Amino acid sequence: MTTRLEPTLIEETLSELGLAPNEVRGGELSVIGPIDGSVIAEVPVSAAGDVAEAVRAASEAFVAWREVPAPRRGELVRLLGEELRTNKEALGRLVTLEAGKILQEGLGEVQEMIDICDLAVGISRQLHGLTIASERPGHSMRETWQPMGPTAIISAFNFPVAVWSWNATLALICGNPIIWKPSDKAPLTALATSRLLERAIARFGDDAPAGLSQVVIGDASVGAALVDDPRVAIVSATGSTEMGRAVGAAVASRFGRSILELGGNNAMIVSESADLDLALPAIVFSAVGTAGQRCTTLRRLIVHESIHDRLLDRLVAAYGSLPIGDPLDEATLVGPLRDHGAFQRMQEALVRATADGGVVTGGERFEVDGAPDAYYVRSTIAVWPGMSAIAGRT
Repeated sequence: MTTRLEPTLIEETLSELGLAPNEVRGGELSVIGPIDGSVIAEVPVSAAGDVAEAVRAASEAFVAWREVPAPRRGELVRLLGEELRTNKEALGRLVTLEAGKILQEGLGEVQEMIDICDLAVGISRQLHGLTIASERPGHSMRETWQPMGPTAIISAFNFPVAVWSWNATLALICGNPIIWKPSDKAPLTALATSRLLERAIARFGDDAPAGLSQVVIGDASVGAALVDDPRVAIVSATGSTEMGRAVGAAVASRFGRSILELGGNNAMIVSESADLDLALPAIVFSAVGTAGQRCTTLRRLIVHESIHDRLLDRLVAAYGSLPIGDPLDEATLVGPLRDHGAFQRMQEALVRATADGGVVTGGERFEVDGAPDAYYVRSTIAVWPGMSAIAGRT
């Protein structure tokens, strides 16, 4: 099978989502497509002054948006859900083109966005507070939830749009403007999603103030500018544990609120009574989905000694049969790693595993015709005495 990304596919997909070619050409940030390692776009980056201006605009928007009734704010999110339903296929395809996850995962991610819109619309009519009894005759106390202010959303490449939607939809119905800093590896999906929200805002009408939703693009310094700005009331950041430590401390130092979704080291225990016909697909999907590049990836498998060998033999056979290649191909189950850096970190982890006494199966680079600059790898199993550890990417 030959894997080669046609430039027209990128342009057609972006056009479906409302982005013109000139909006993603000639910018300072080169976006590398993981499917074949080619440059698929060049987008402008935000300067420090741009971030400050975005926060200023969001602060002004907050004054107006907080006064809009919550059910009315929910109507905007409902309209966003409609836009996502209409454009699910195109946005799901763009997720695959930019993040490298197989198309069914890309479409599933957009479905998550649609689902959270539905949930948020319902919540917009349920922002209840308590009525509390008072010791004073004829009196009671009332609890009322108040919007907090501009909300920064810092997202990672592996779930480039779903994570934004989980935060953005709830922030909007609660009365908070949003500023999105996407991964510098996945700006296209952010720009496309923002364009869909702009369409929803246009349909929503004048109740939506200018500055309600903005996107800033760049490296970690752009995220840091949001994190450090005292006008940003909430910072939701998804990424590494190291990043979370820095963000959490910085936001706490100015008494802001942070929401952190960080790395994982997830385990599954397979007992001696387990049905291996059920366990096998659960293990494989948990471990190799998104080529193992997600915080929910299964990384450790702890197996009862009585079934260890039988399960291991079946896992090795299953891993060896996984179709690797173009994530747009419906037959593919394992797409590429995001880039050379991801591949290098994986290889370093396998070296450490071997040095610690592990026996590694898989993990080598998988050559795909037409994609010499992409990083496809065979899924990996590493076994230690007394313990089996499995990962799509170690």
